[in-house]
Amino acid sequence: MSTIETRLNELGITLPDAPAPAANYVPFVVTGNQVWVSGQISQGPDGLMQGKLGDGVDVAAGAAAARACALSLLAQLKKACDGDLDRLVRVVKLVGMVNCTPDFTDQPKVINGASDFLVDALGDKGRHARSAVGVASLPRGVMVEIEAVFEIA
Repeated sequence: MSTIETRLNELGITLPDAPAPAANYVPFVVTGNQVWVSGQISQGPDGLMQGKLGDGVDVAAGAAAARACALSLLAQLKKACDGDLDRLVRVVKLVGMVNCTPDFTDQPKVINGASDFLVDALGDKGRHARSAVGVASLPRGVMVEIEAVFEIA
């Protein structure tokens, strides 16, 4: 078991299976020492995490949805690294999209759900550049979608 997976176990976390693409794209591309992971939508063990921030969905629920996206990102990374998460050098960049009303302005607090989780689970390897933007809608009505770039050895 990798050092990263040991840390996840200490946190009581089991990575989900890497989700299959929902359309005509690949879940990740490995190029050189980088892994570019396609957008992962918010879904947990009970299914899709749907809703619109600012319209009956609060920041805490959005942050939980972002954390779920981060779990899927790590699952895709593990698959890209042939099961060896210890190849991770660092998380380079996250782009987080939040399904929200036009007047909602706490997108960074929502995407913190992913950022905080990655730093907690990966330490300094989890620190990253980031964008957090609001959008009018997301696929299947989910709260959050996040894509990522990772550096690997």
